[in-house]
Amino acid sequence: MKNIILASTSTLFGGEYLAYIKEQIKDLFKGIDSIIFVPYARPGGISHDEYTATAAAFFAGIGIDVKGLHTFADPKLAIQEAKGFFTGGGNTFLLVKQLHEQGLMIELSAAVSSGKPYLGSSAGSNIGGINMQTTNDMPIVYPPSFETMGLVPFNLNPHYLDPNPDLKHNGETRETRIKEFHTQNSIPVVGLREGNWIRVTGDQITTEGSEQTRIFEAGKAPYEVAAGTVLSF
Repeated sequence: MKNIILASTSTLFGGEYLAYIKEQIKDLFKGIDSIIFVPYARPGGISHDEYTATAAAFFAGIGIDVKGLHTFADPKLAIQEAKGFFTGGGNTFLLVKQLHEQGLMIELSAAVSSGKPYLGSSAGSNIGGINMQTTNDMPIVYPPSFETMGLVPFNLNPHYLDPNPDLKHNGETRETRIKEFHTQNSIPVVGLREGNWIRVTGDQITTEGSEQTRIFEAGKAPYEVAAGTVLSF
């Protein structure tokens, strides 16, 4: 039975790392004393060790030991033997490149699909979708494939932003970019505003968080759903 949280962000503005979703994380990993952290997205270019230390400090506070996937001599075996996973945010192109080049995307997908709990934030949530083609990140590297884990039957757009009429911004909005995606693709896209997440429990997928969630389907006008809405496309 799938047991997954795909969050828009790790840190709300003015908040502490993962604090806004702490109780949900405790529930997700209930009964588990150790997990693997996937640090490959490397926000701001920090090292794998530095990124893992940040995650480990939070999880130590809820009694869970964290080890970085990069520290294992055999990362495939580590995934197979792990009790649960957390993939942090950063650059999705870099994360996806690393996972594909090491042959880990399929391994991680299989482990999570088998029921091992998974937490993703930002880039770590992007890889829960069908592919990474609705990320906001710059293509700083070239992955072998844009395909991701396919844990949910849609794509995600974490950090979704609504247009702000007070900003003197002439560039495209997030909605415009997603509409461009739908001129070439039919995959639904879930826009996750800050403070929101997707919860997967078995076959049920719900929107959760403090804000409404914006849904994009090809050929339809975008629409809003409230927290607790079951998603079915």
